[in-house]
Amino acid sequence: MAGETVRHSVIAGTWYPGSPAELRRTIDGFLAKVPPVELPGELAALIAPHAGYVYSGPVAAYAYSLVRGRQVDLVAVVSPVHRMWVGALGSASADFYETPLGRIPVARDAVDALDKEVGLQQVGQDNEHSLEIQLPFLQHVLSGTFRLLPVMMGSQEWGDCARLGKGLAKVLKGQNALLVASTDLSHFHPQPRAQRLDQVTLDKVSAFDAEGLSRALAEGKTEACGGGPVVAVMLAAKALGATGAQVLKYATSGDVTGDYSGVVGYMAAAIYRA
Repeated sequence: MAGETVRHSVIAGTWYPGSPAELRRTIDGFLAKVPPVELPGELAALIAPHAGYVYSGPVAAYAYSLVRGRQVDLVAVVSPVHRMWVGALGSASADFYETPLGRIPVARDAVDALDKEVGLQQVGQDNEHSLEIQLPFLQHVLSGTFRLLPVMMGSQEWGDCARLGKGLAKVLKGQNALLVASTDLSHFHPQPRAQRLDQVTLDKVSAFDAEGLSRALAEGKTEACGGGPVVAVMLAAKALGATGAQVLKYATSGDVTGDYSGVVGYMAAAIYRA
């Protein structure tokens, strides 16, 4: 329709396959290797990595396997930002996000409602891969269509995480919604050090300890480029009734490349209501 704006893909054909058929085959290949997972409660939110699919796709599949065939009206994806400015908290001004699997309508009403709660810097054709990388998985595994609430965090500070968590909970309350936090873990350490750093994040997520994770990140006891999104999503999910979290899979880029001299850590996790 006239006047509608589209945020076009910036990583299709590089970070993930650009052909719809190949993209679907790739995701199905990852999902086929995920064993059945039983959560002790109803799924409320996912945490998934955001590197190129060849590296993080096998780990992300552990999270997205839990929503295969599920019908969701609204998905809030919370990501960090890597190479642009969005202020403390940002979102998209576009009407659609586009991937090789089609266009996803942006939930303008939800963006506006969240803007009133937390203040969002809205941007047009952003170049943020960590949000987009989640979308083909969502398009492929969810049943039917969904609307997107995209949130990009320029700040990882506790106050901004708490503010966003509270705002998301208020906007999403009573809706058939799914929360997704996009994060990779430590970057470019030798495998043993990476595993020690990453274990702190894994432990804090398993304990459903958002404040503890934020503190560990601030003190340099662990690393996660999407630590703020994880903290904010944990807080939002808790405010919406979530009671626990479960780490589903951990791996590093070295497990793909065979080079363990400087790796990136990847985690998939689920947050649930018991």
